[in-house]
Amino acid sequence: MVQLLLCESSWGDGGDEDSFKLRISLLDKLESDIGSLISSRARSEARLWLCNAIAGIRSIMPCYQRDLFVDLLRSKPWKRGLAAQLWWMIFEKMPQKAGKIIARKSCMLEKFFEGNPRRILHWFSNFSVGGGLGTSKGGKALSQFAFVNRDICWEELEWKGKHGQSPAMVATKPHYFLDLDVQRTVENFIEYVPEFWSSDEFAESLKDGEILSIDTKFFVDVFVDLMYKEDSRSVWEAIDEFLMEESFSSLCQHLLIVIEEPDFCLFLELMHKYINPNMERVDFGCSSCWLEIIISKCSHFESIDQILLLNAVINQGRQLLRLVHDGDEQDGQAKIKDVVLQIRKISSNAKGLVPILKCFKTNTIEVIKWLGLLSWVLHYILSEECLTPESWESVFTKNGISFRKSGKYAYLHDDEFAEENGPDLHDRTSIRARRKKKEKSRKKRRKNSDHDDVYEDELLNFGRSSDMLGLGSHNGSWLLSTDGYATSWSSVDLPEHLSKHCFSTWMSWIFTKATSVT
Repeated sequence: MVQLLLCESSWGDGGDEDSFKLRISLLDKLESDIGSLISSRARSEARLWLCNAIAGIRSIMPCYQRDLFVDLLRSKPWKRGLAAQLWWMIFEKMPQKAGKIIARKSCMLEKFFEGNPRRILHWFSNFSVGGGLGTSKGGKALSQFAFVNRDICWEELEWKGKHGQSPAMVATKPHYFLDLDVQRTVENFIEYVPEFWSSDEFAESLKDGEILSIDTKFFVDVFVDLMYKEDSRSVWEAIDEFLMEESFSSLCQHLLIVIEEPDFCLFLELMHKYINPNMERVDFGCSSCWLEIIISKCSHFESIDQILLLNAVINQGRQLLRLVHDGDEQDGQAKIKDVVLQIRKISSNAKGLVPILKCFKTNTIEVIKWLGLLSWVLHYILSEECLTPESWESVFTKNGISFRKSGKYAYLHDDEFAEENGPDLHDRTSIRARRKKKEKSRKKRRKNSDHDDVYEDELLNFGRSSDMLGLGSHNGSWLLSTDGYATSWSSVDLPEHLSKHCFSTWMSWIFTKATSVT
């Protein structure tokens, strides 16, 4: 019988000291085995899991998230990879912020177009009759500047025809601009008309940031250089604005994946300054709650190994279990299974948790680690041993969890309803009888109909496929008191749900009782 340790014991009982030491020794051994597994086969995946968990933190205000990432960006050595990823985000989500900066530095684009016909044609081609919607932004800037400054640049316009066009002729017939040889004209402007590259017309064409799409990597490098080599005030102001406006979740998911592990440690240390979990309203059902507590308590991280493991056992129990079983290393699997079974033997009731819980004040991180590992042990055991509806209902009953059968997979007709409590033989029998009666009547009315034959075949096939998918009585689903009967839990999801429920329950005990322990 699987004991979930949900019955709170008196904290006045210190428990068996020898059992406590043995349990800690075994949990440390399990930590080592799982840590080796993650390091050798799933470190990148575990880092992604951690990034997602950090992204779920909600206690950091926008002004603090700005300061957090700016501190990281300004730390030495320069974080060019992180800065580049940030500008990719800005270009994608708010290109106008970069476009306004480029517009103020438009003269630098003279070099961008020099000797590059592809860029020239991309930005300056496409003229439409009358300069309408079909005209590109660069083409519009070129034509407007040419008319306004025709005395200094008209001769530099190159035409595809046998002869050029006069300003007066093009003014009355704007479609003549369709005959402009764009590449040769822009090349002339690069060499002979420097005024164009700093003109209002050209700058206006750049403000919305569309030009960034021509060669995004080029502009990313430009902005990173403006950050670090020129320390451009306008560039850092744009960064500040974006970091305030973008969600913390999005920033973490896009930026943390590119930083090196020493910088990841630095990020966690910087978070320590800005994170402030509300202990009065702590919600241990939140996947990032425990992470906030650890970061708020720890100001130095030598490595991310321990926090990677903690996140894996607490938030990614199912994926971690799959990792254990999918590998080819039979010895590693056997070691983990052996330790799990040993821990189970000495974890028969919640009384044994008291010595662990009482350590919280002096050793917060270690206690959270032990409880996380212990919850994963329960996940492992439940996944291995609870293989039938009867075994699950036995676990519920023995651990004081109220439950109701879920009607989630009931096969209903329009005038039939599944009972919330499900397993009533009389109700199921009468429903089955009514269904058979309807089918018999339907067959009689459509006795000679081919369509009816097809319908019956489909109905039978549905029944067979439902059994194959586990939607019949063999694999049940339940509504549980653990979440107020809010969700229908299947046998596939129950190990993860119950192990997380145990962890959150134990953590709640700590925060409601730890202050009273002397």
